[in-house]
Amino acid sequence: MSCFIAPLVAAVATTAIRKTRAKAVKAPGSSPFLHHLPDLEKMLWGGTLMLIVDHVINGELTWAFPFFTALGESGGASLMLREILTVGVPMALILIAAWAVWAVAKDRKVSKQLNN
Repeated sequence: MSCFIAPLVAAVATTAIRKTRAKAVKAPGSSPFLHHLPDLEKMLWGGTLMLIVDHVINGELTWAFPFFTALGESGGASLMLREILTVGVPMALILIAAWAVWAVAKDRKVSKQLNN
């Protein structure tokens, strides 16, 4: 019901980092992580949007306050926090780790092609 909050926070942070380091992201020879930061940003925002749509379709999110259906129940806030920590955070970390492996592999592939 609220697992999308962790990737959402990561997407906002990634966007802020990209905007503050815009020149470093585009500079040739920069870190593969900075160079491929826009890709991570797209992955996080896309995943967050898909999770929000899924939660709306399943009725876990509504357009009326309190928005999260779990908050209407007793103990719903602790249930939401537990879901964020046990589902959302691992999901965001796995996505970031997969992106990091991809960014390094892509950077190595490009540098090999340039050296040949």
